[in-house]
Amino acid sequence: MAASDRMMLGPLVGSIDQGTSSTRFLVFNAKTSELLSHHQVEIMQKFPKEGWVEQDPKEILSSVHECVEKTCEKLQQLNIDITNIKAIGVSNQRETTVVWDKTTGEPLYNAIVWLDLRTQATVERLLKKIPGKNKSFFKFRTGLPLSTYFSAVKLRWLLDNVEEIKQAVGDGRAMFGTIDSWLIWSLTGGKNGGVHCTDVTNASRTMLFNIHSLEWDPELCRFFDIPMEILPKVRSSSEIYGLMKSGALTGVPISGCLGDQSAALVGQMCFQDGQAKNTYGTGCFLLCNTGQKSVFSEHGLLTTIAYKLGRDKPVCYALEGSVAIAGAVVRWLRDNLGILKTSQEVEKLAAEVGTSYGCYFVPAFSGLYAPYWEPSARGIICGLTQFTNKNHIAFAALEAVCFQTRELLDAINKDCGVPLNQLQVDGGMTNNKVLMQLQSDILCIPVVKPSMPETTALGAAMAAGAAEGVGIWSLNPGDLTAVTCERFEPQINPEESEFRFARWKKAVMKSMDWVTSDISSNGKPEIDASQVLVISLLT
Repeated sequence: MAASDRMMLGPLVGSIDQGTSSTRFLVFNAKTSELLSHHQVEIMQKFPKEGWVEQDPKEILSSVHECVEKTCEKLQQLNIDITNIKAIGVSNQRETTVVWDKTTGEPLYNAIVWLDLRTQATVERLLKKIPGKNKSFFKFRTGLPLSTYFSAVKLRWLLDNVEEIKQAVGDGRAMFGTIDSWLIWSLTGGKNGGVHCTDVTNASRTMLFNIHSLEWDPELCRFFDIPMEILPKVRSSSEIYGLMKSGALTGVPISGCLGDQSAALVGQMCFQDGQAKNTYGTGCFLLCNTGQKSVFSEHGLLTTIAYKLGRDKPVCYALEGSVAIAGAVVRWLRDNLGILKTSQEVEKLAAEVGTSYGCYFVPAFSGLYAPYWEPSARGIICGLTQFTNKNHIAFAALEAVCFQTRELLDAINKDCGVPLNQLQVDGGMTNNKVLMQLQSDILCIPVVKPSMPETTALGAAMAAGAAEGVGIWSLNPGDLTAVTCERFEPQINPEESEFRFARWKKAVMKSMDWVTSDISSNGKPEIDASQVLVISLLT
């Protein structure tokens, strides 16, 4: 069909949304924010040893190419002209660490995923170098505690344990990056002139970045013994980094880059100080915009960079509550226990009983993140009786996501001093109406879900379309499209909510200190199990 016969919708923006569980490419109308088409591919997670989580960087890159091509095919079938795609944004799982050879373009090891725990011994060794073994020693420079979660310790482990990486660093061939860097470098030419960069939001999750000077910190690099020459150049979240070098969108600029949680904050249009959103993905992440002021938590939250939407634009900060396991607990019920055939089935199972019948599930598969930062915790299901069945466990799993969010919300309310009167939500799990109603009941405030839940991809598209040299997406408050939302109001009394939350907190205490020795680099902890699940029978 001739191009002149195709639908002309005005400028379009593509968005690569590379998450822990899947990769997607989505295309939006820059004038209306309407989602026109998308394609999704699930990503394999590898668990080679207890506590280890890896992904293949080449599979991730291949999935991006596949999603871009398939989405473009779908647009053409809809009679939409793909030459109207004027920019591409990238949103990515944060902290996940890749090292590759810049001469061959090949990864030198699997990506170590943010959930991975192999670095606990590395963390313990590094803590010995800090006065008083204070995990928060670098908090006022990085916003982060010393933890297995962040990229610096993953990179340190790779340098200590992978001979190919040591050799490549010595030869000047190694490049380090989080997933955004790996994708942008590969898509803009790879070994043939690819752009090695990251944005401020992703850099702020490495523990090597000074969130005030907005530069790699030489002292932090010395502390972790990381050679600075392998680090990507840090750019703003909205500028042209380079052009696509292959595929249906060859020549289109990549002009937006945000870590997934920052992208969701932008996509939810939380541009004002005090606005917050909670994203339900593999993990659960509650971010509250604190404006141009970095606020440091007294209640276990992280200080992170929210966005910097242009080279000459100010940087904005956020308080973040991070939970490792949210959607991942549903995947675990499906893949490990086999009580679900599909992830969507959890809603039906939970709805059939409408209660956990006193059963509580703490899914601390990767220790506990905010507000505890306790790597020794492990998953437990407690309160079981002979009456308990898979439906109750499914309900308890959903309730666990809500209780974890309640802990984050309590911490943000204490740190900010002004309680949130509603919670804006997004992410794949928000399609589960049982979960959303449960969340409102447990928080005792309304939960507000946009009718278009792809806010992470939308945020990256907004950053890309607004970039200097692209200029097709206005971020002026008056120009932003009004969003239609679904509201969930609390339906139980606060006393019942408090009682259930108190029982949950009791279960959390029982999950602590299960691992009594470090998970060593060979993956052999004191407890010999592929998944640690402690089932307590309480009478």
